[in-house]
Amino acid sequence: MHVSESNAEAVAAAVASATEAATEAAAGGWRRATGIAGVAIGVVAAGAAAGVAIERLTVGRGMRQKARLALDSTGPYGGLRGTPGKAYAEDGTELYYEVDDLDPEAGADPAPRRRRLFGRKAPAPVTVVFSHGYCLNQDSWHFQRAALRGVVRSVYWDQRSHGRSGRGVAQTRDDRPVSIEELGRDLKAVIDAAAPEGPIVLVGHSMGGMTVMALADAFPDLVRERVVGVALVGTSSGRLGEVNFGLPVAGVNAVRRVLPGVLRALGQRAELVERGRRATADLFAGIIKRYSFASRDVDPAVARFAERMIESTPIDVVAEYYPAFNDHDKTEALAHFAGLPVLVLAGVRDLVTPSEHSEAIADLLPDAELVLVPDAGHLVMLEHPELVTDRLADLLARAGAVPAATTVDGYGSTSSTGPG
Repeated sequence: MHVSESNAEAVAAAVASATEAATEAAAGGWRRATGIAGVAIGVVAAGAAAGVAIERLTVGRGMRQKARLALDSTGPYGGLRGTPGKAYAEDGTELYYEVDDLDPEAGADPAPRRRRLFGRKAPAPVTVVFSHGYCLNQDSWHFQRAALRGVVRSVYWDQRSHGRSGRGVAQTRDDRPVSIEELGRDLKAVIDAAAPEGPIVLVGHSMGGMTVMALADAFPDLVRERVVGVALVGTSSGRLGEVNFGLPVAGVNAVRRVLPGVLRALGQRAELVERGRRATADLFAGIIKRYSFASRDVDPAVARFAERMIESTPIDVVAEYYPAFNDHDKTEALAHFAGLPVLVLAGVRDLVTPSEHSEAIADLLPDAELVLVPDAGHLVMLEHPELVTDRLADLLARAGAVPAATTVDGYGSTSSTGPG
């Protein structure tokens, strides 16, 4: 979508209005500020971190509301569940994960059943650990999870303050933002609890990929001794401060100057701000679609599924995480993946973590498979699930997680219980 000079001026005006709204909020004038705040939250929650001009919606508001309710009630997406577990971060944050095992009767740890069957402890199976992105949760891997159930042992977890995991203790206690380094240590805690032994394949999307890099940076011995494969989907090793999100540079720079302060102010009045976000649901939906998908024919139920995940992230959590991205630089950590089977995959039209960032990662890992998906945006695993699942299955075969002849159904089962 082309953004004209007049739209660039509109972006600057929106930034000024958002700043004014934050100032009013701090002074107690929250009622008038919440509508503007809701727009700003939608932009940030979508991962855009910038003002955006969107096309005029032509469907009546009442019809759109009815459509959202219908999609919420009928869509199967996000309903897959596994064996639940809890890990605890260094600061005591409760981290929720689920295990999809090869044998559903074995629970989260199949070793006891193998011992009963064979009279001795068999080697632990390969475990695939999936890490999700900013303002999402473990359900963002829905299609890959459906296809891989019963094929490989998998762990899906919710990053701190996302999904079913607890609010970050350090953030609420010490009033400090999250760091990518902290997320890497969180992932280590999940691995220790859910996959304490055996080989591991690490899969991360967007912020989840950054989490995987942070794990490698902090625990290189773990990577050397146990990691047998890595998939980095729609992510970046650094220089995110240079991303323009498909907008004029002047508008992006203006947003970056004021956004941290605006987010901090809005995060202090989360309840009222959430009302404003609900009041701007139509604009919010348009922004999410713009920054999540590139295809025109995305299933409306999938688009609504993504919208539900993103809109469930509270504004104060959005604010806690935002500073981490400008500080993120894990380029040197990529060296720990050298020599491993690595998949680097991105949508060509990703506006959040542009595909050039994936190309830069692949340049540093010359043995990696680089897959650039045309007509795909940031949520490529939801937009083109069969392609992403196919490449993941190939990675798992190269990593020895599944036999080379294994076939994986592109969509798998959408049943909420048991493997497909």
